[in-house]
Amino acid sequence: MTFADAARRAAHVAAAVLGWRPGEFWAATPAELLTALGLDTAPAAPADAAKLAALMEAFPDG
Repeated sequence: MTFADAARRAAHVAAAVLGWRPGEFWAATPAELLTALGLDTAPAAPADAAKLAALMEAFPDG
C-alpha cells in the first residue's frame, strides 16, 4: 500500500466516523487521529538523556 492509498483510507475513516472535513484531517497529527478514533495506546515513556542527545545530533536546528 502506498502513502497515498493509506492517506485516502484514513481520510475516509476520519470523514465517516469523526465528521472531519479534509482540512481538519490534514491539519491533524497521526497521534491526534488515533486519539480521536480511540485507537491510541498508553503514552510512550519520555526520552531519556541519551535518546534526546541522539535525536538532537540527528536533527540539528542549526
